[in-house]
Amino acid sequence: MLRRIARLGIAAPRRVVGIAVLLMIVIGAFGTTVADKLSPSGFQDPNAESSRVAKLLTEKFGRGDVPLVIVVTAPDRYDSPQASAVATDAIDVLESSGHVATVTSAWTAPPPAASALVSADKRSGLIVTGIVGPESRQQAYTKELADAITGERDGIAVRAGGAAMVNLQVTEQSKRDLLLLEAIVIPISFLVLIWVFGGLFAAALPIVVGVMAILGALAVLRTVTFFTEVSIFALNLTTAMGLALAIDYTLLMISRYREELAEGNSREQAIATTMATAGRTVLFSAVIVALSMAVMVLFPMNFLRSFAYAGVATVAFAAVAAIVVTPAAIMLLGDRIDALDVRRALRRILGRPEPTPQPIERQFWYRSTKFVIRHAVPIGLAVVVLLGVLGAPFFGVRPGFPDDRVLPKSASAHQVGDLLRSDFAIDSDSEVPIVITDSVGLDRADVDRYAAELSRVPDVDSVSAPSGTFVGGDVVGPPVAATGESSGSTLLTVGTSLPLFSESSETQLGRMHAVPAPGDRTVEFGGLAQTNRDSVDAITSRLPLVLALIATIMLVLLFLLTGSVVLPIKALILNMLSLSAAFGAMVWIFQDGNLGGLGTTATGTLVANMPVLLFCVAFGLSMDYEVFLVSRIREFWLASGASGREQTSADNDESVALGLAHTGRVITAAALIMAISFAALIAAQVAIMRLFGVGLTLAILVDATLVRVVLVPAFMHVMGRWNWWAPKPLARIHERLGISESGSPVHR
Repeated sequence: MLRRIARLGIAAPRRVVGIAVLLMIVIGAFGTTVADKLSPSGFQDPNAESSRVAKLLTEKFGRGDVPLVIVVTAPDRYDSPQASAVATDAIDVLESSGHVATVTSAWTAPPPAASALVSADKRSGLIVTGIVGPESRQQAYTKELADAITGERDGIAVRAGGAAMVNLQVTEQSKRDLLLLEAIVIPISFLVLIWVFGGLFAAALPIVVGVMAILGALAVLRTVTFFTEVSIFALNLTTAMGLALAIDYTLLMISRYREELAEGNSREQAIATTMATAGRTVLFSAVIVALSMAVMVLFPMNFLRSFAYAGVATVAFAAVAAIVVTPAAIMLLGDRIDALDVRRALRRILGRPEPTPQPIERQFWYRSTKFVIRHAVPIGLAVVVLLGVLGAPFFGVRPGFPDDRVLPKSASAHQVGDLLRSDFAIDSDSEVPIVITDSVGLDRADVDRYAAELSRVPDVDSVSAPSGTFVGGDVVGPPVAATGESSGSTLLTVGTSLPLFSESSETQLGRMHAVPAPGDRTVEFGGLAQTNRDSVDAITSRLPLVLALIATIMLVLLFLLTGSVVLPIKALILNMLSLSAAFGAMVWIFQDGNLGGLGTTATGTLVANMPVLLFCVAFGLSMDYEVFLVSRIREFWLASGASGREQTSADNDESVALGLAHTGRVITAAALIMAISFAALIAAQVAIMRLFGVGLTLAILVDATLVRVVLVPAFMHVMGRWNWWAPKPLARIHERLGISESGSPVHR
């Protein structure tokens, strides 16, 4: 296949490039509208207990699909004439809109319930409702209502928060972050490519291929939205990874093409050889990266599934664009690919001579690899210890659920959330709604006994039941939180002041689950505490399968590439080590709040989905460089035995040094560009993406430096000829099915 593509690119380069451009224009026109179709949610398991309760609250108890909280703050008291007038007007707007559920407020609720909607200083009151309607329109309704209500009037400040506002502001902020990402990544990547290639045309080609990959992936995401929910956060991955991988692949191919030209081959021969070697490596790498991310579809959360869709689509388009467009573009440009050499122009301006080619043995990458080989054990152990220390904070990870604090502090949803947590007696986020799903025929006394027992659970502040509020096992007054009976189900609400996602909150939730259900009826729990438990359970229950699949995929494919059982195991171990620094940094910075959380609000927890996401993406990307390096080392290893003589450990060391000498500069440049692509995510104002950017940047830099440059040669030196060992039955399988750079069967 690759040879046919090469022949087509050589024979008809204008046609290939022209068709590719036209396809991208059509695909891009379709895909660029995807942002308006994406969801800011999807972190929870849609089939879990908490999700079922959320559906019941919407369908049976009129709570709305997503909560909307309006805070009215006065300079003196919430019930002053001016504040009351503003609040009344806001309530009228909400009730007349037709897009909200039941409206409850500090100005209209009965006294016991109203008191929970007033701040401790009596200056702020709440209006609580929920947005209803199709999911595709909920954010539009939220924006319409927020624009009509919020602002300042007669000294009275009105702010909007709740999940509905969080979703809206996350979507709007993500769109702005995406534009910022593109504005940062593309010009800086172009400058790095100029440093690598010199010529402006050669530097521009990877950028063009990257844009093609991004447009193709966006079109795939747009198509997926017709069938299922897709997270808006997948856009950031698509842009960053599309550009990074396309540049990686194109960089590898152009570098190999230049090597072949330098050896005296014609342009046509150089392109053909490049496709048979670097092109094959690109395809092989793309398969591994895509499969590493595809396994995220096994998780039920749409957030992780969305990254699987985006990741596979991005990798596929990056690889296809690289192997189809690059050879045709090289053929079309001819000698012009090296035109407009900026480095040469700078040398003339500075009066510096042209660099003279150095023998491979005198080049930095060869000499540094030989140094590592000579001191393999102490250097290798030092790096392993360092990575272990950097990863140690991850042992203290505490899973949590994203809330308004993923937004910058300037966002109204974040401000409202802070106010609720600090100035109100009951934080609605910490409440635990409990639904008796089938209460038909259930005696009211049984429900009351159940509520009383729940109220006796340590640190439970109150339990609101249809018959009243229970504290310490006794009825103390009318309900102060949502409760009622509807369509054969009964709702109770447990109020607690324990901090969400803490160990004490989890213990309390377990104790409430242990309270016997009334009349042996089915009882289901909702709220954020239960949602977080369900999410963690959904991840941990599937994680062994996901890890086993990733490991199996990687081991099998690397065996097919190398014919060795040792090198795939080495790659698995070293890839895990390369991720340790990233995982440790996630906890140390974003959970514990060190370095000021890099401008984010530390909540003491990590979103449970993020370690899984980072592992799958970073593991796949690290395999990218593994394939680049090992495939080239293998070329030299096979060449060392081409004469039929028995290969030695010295041949192995030399192959490693030569492999790094020929790929070190390319891998470093590719890693730098990929790190730039993901580091740009650190500028995002949504904390989830900032965390993702930091984690991936660290993982890539560590992998391309400490792991590929130090640990790989150290390990391969220690193992010697055993690097290439496989049991005879597996060796025979590799002879039949193995992958070679030349495309011919492997023979030993």
